[in-house]
Amino acid sequence: MSERQLTCHDTLSITNHRVFSSDLNEHDTVFGGRILSMVDDTSSIAASRAVRQVQVTATMDHMNFIAPFAMQDAMVIESYVTGTSHRSLEVFVKGLGEHLLTGERFVGFTCFVTFVVLANPANPALPKIIPETDEEKFICSGYADRIAQRKLDRDYQKQLSKHLNLD
Repeated sequence: MSERQLTCHDTLSITNHRVFSSDLNEHDTVFGGRILSMVDDTSSIAASRAVRQVQVTATMDHMNFIAPFAMQDAMVIESYVTGTSHRSLEVFVKGLGEHLLTGERFVGFTCFVTFVVLANPANPALPKIIPETDEEKFICSGYADRIAQRKLDRDYQKQLSKHLNLD
């Protein structure tokens, strides 16, 4: 990594979306696949703000659907970079809801998205990420543990792939 530093806030990407009937599934809540698409879109902007080079989505981890979004809700998706290594970076994403008729706010989902830059080595080197708020400090403090778990998951996935039937 380089000596360049960015705060989590420097990478912040926020999108707002009003829930429409075309977003809903048979339960009258926002379809999970629609949320995943919006997460990928928003998190890729945060990743781009951090690295300013071509990167691709590698994983979506710990996708936790906490509360559903429905008609008359607004969905605010916030994402920011929480750590970098040689070629990869992690983006934390949270989906906040607001019931537009009452003003009540809630957490709808959280997840982590990992991106990998295509250049090998990354050029320029990826910046060090500096957390500032309590939320950012807490989330960034778990980055090393999540990296270690992803390595274990990748090793397992390699073994699993050897056993998958392609017929």
